[in-house]
Amino acid sequence: MLQERIDAAAGRRKAALVLKNGRYVNVFTGEICRGDIAVEDGVIVGTGEYAGEREIDIGGKIAVPGLIDAHVHIESSQLSPGHFAQLVVPHGTTCAVADPHEIANVCGLGGVEYLAASAAATPLEVKMMLPSCVPATAFETSGACITGKDTEAAIATARYWGLGEFMNYPGVLNKDAEALCKLAAARKAGKIVDGHAPAATGKGLNAYIAAGISTDHESEGPAEAAEKAAKGMYVHLREGSAARNVAANCKAVTAANFRRFLFCTDDRHAADLQEGGHIDNALRVAVAAGMDPVRAVTCATLNAAECYGLRGKGAVAPGYDADIAVFDDLRSFRCAMTVKGGRVVAEGGKALFSSAEELPACVRGTVHVEAPAPEKFRLNVRSGRARVIGIGAGSLVTECEVRAVQSRGDDVALQGTDLLKLAVVERHRGTGNIGLGLLAGYGLHGGAIGLTVAHDSHNIIVLGDNNEDMAAVTAELARIGGGMAVCGGGRTDSLPFDIAGLMSSLPAEEFIARQSALCARAREMGVLPGFDPFMSLSFLALPVIPHLKLTDRGLFDVDKFCFVPVEA
Repeated sequence: MLQERIDAAAGRRKAALVLKNGRYVNVFTGEICRGDIAVEDGVIVGTGEYAGEREIDIGGKIAVPGLIDAHVHIESSQLSPGHFAQLVVPHGTTCAVADPHEIANVCGLGGVEYLAASAAATPLEVKMMLPSCVPATAFETSGACITGKDTEAAIATARYWGLGEFMNYPGVLNKDAEALCKLAAARKAGKIVDGHAPAATGKGLNAYIAAGISTDHESEGPAEAAEKAAKGMYVHLREGSAARNVAANCKAVTAANFRRFLFCTDDRHAADLQEGGHIDNALRVAVAAGMDPVRAVTCATLNAAECYGLRGKGAVAPGYDADIAVFDDLRSFRCAMTVKGGRVVAEGGKALFSSAEELPACVRGTVHVEAPAPEKFRLNVRSGRARVIGIGAGSLVTECEVRAVQSRGDDVALQGTDLLKLAVVERHRGTGNIGLGLLAGYGLHGGAIGLTVAHDSHNIIVLGDNNEDMAAVTAELARIGGGMAVCGGGRTDSLPFDIAGLMSSLPAEEFIARQSALCARAREMGVLPGFDPFMSLSFLALPVIPHLKLTDRGLFDVDKFCFVPVEA
């Protein structure tokens, strides 16, 4: 094979594949060059003028290295890995650094093994990170726990590329023994550690980085992103479904620091992947916001490869893997063709590979809850003043508002207000835990919506304006084994998630159609524009992103890192 590569590179024999009559981005020089791209044995062997056993005329289009999603939770697409790959590969993505902490919180490392095996059957190359925070905090009930000792054993294996996002920022700063054990294990194994540090600046950020954490995807603005880059972190520019900061945070990118920036989606819904794209979408947003397109491509390819030690990835150059995306131009980023390992795997927006799903027992039947009676959702605020979760469009950060409320019959009165009742119902261990709180600014009325995707412990989260419909949604989610549900006016609609209560094994097109119908019904019930009816809801149980969240154990002040009463 090596001899054949040398001969093809030297032009002494035809290469197996040549992309002809096009241009390509040279990420080393920042130039757009003209020339053929010769491929042998899945590797680029040369650029310039070549003949091939198979020649593809790309007609003046621009080839770039295969795009890399530097941080993604595949589970958040709510599709199986195979169907996820069928959506993203046609958009030019050839590699993803995946943190499977969603399925790990439900099924433990058995769920991670399912995810890895399913992804390995596709052309999408997935590098699995070992989840670092299962559960994310000690203030919620998850379906599994990965301890420091578990981490020591697992991180040393070739199965895991690094340690997944370290969300326990306070644990690092407070020198929590379990947190330090996990960080030390990653350091000993020589593995990268991903970060998660919203609003971290100054000496607190210094301490977090000094603990061995290399990346972050939670910068709340360009100033924070610039500080993290200046301190040597790799900063992810994120364009997901509920959280989108590329347009804002790419303002931090300069000619001097652009090699410290990457692109990621983190959490992106199937419908958004189908309609808007994947990393190609993030590139469009960045370029439209004024980012140099060649720098943007470099961030999405070479930077990500170097950050994560992805040898052979990230460039169109001799000796690099023949992972190539061909775009019409560097503004629309419309992907005409995707090549993976020298094989054309997508063309004209369509995947040229199929997906077959086999679900092991460990990811099935994961909802263990008895449907609660409506009175379990009563919330009496005797003082007349309540702490309320305030939510804004396009951000995972919530606010703590104090509002005047009235109670009638031992229950808070919602009629005539913009307040809704929020509940998190434990679904893993049958504890009967129900955390209750209030949410402002979502717009729902006349019913309830809920799902079993509630980051990161993935209990049932329900939002509604009356106890009966909230109880009905919870009962329906228990009946279908997890998924999404809407109830109002005596009618209940739902969509099962048969994989850990997080994902569906349905083909993408069918899943998106059914999910869209549920979202449309939620919109009819008043969910405001700017919120994804279900995805935005799913982050309200995540007690590691400021400022006020709700878990199955109660209302949680992230800044104080403790529970607080609803009554103010």
